[in-house]
Amino acid sequence: MCRDIKILRLPYAPGVTDRDVQAAAIQYVQTVSGFRRPVPGDAELFDRAVDAIASVTRDLLAQLEARAPAGPATG
Repeated sequence: MCRDIKILRLPYAPGVTDRDVQAAAIQYVQTVSGFRRPVPGDAELFDRAVDAIASVTRDLLAQLEARAPAGPATG
């Protein structure tokens, strides 16, 4: 599911913008709902879902501890 959504957390994605978070939220809602664009009667619901997911994503990214990816084992 949502294979095209990129990783948004540090250190894998420095410089993530609000636009990046919003795009990921839109893509998620599109995938889950099965609609690229909602029908007019569902547009408000679609937009609320995108906003909620973007907000939760921002909270998640703000609270995650950024860790460097594991390097090759030494020894």
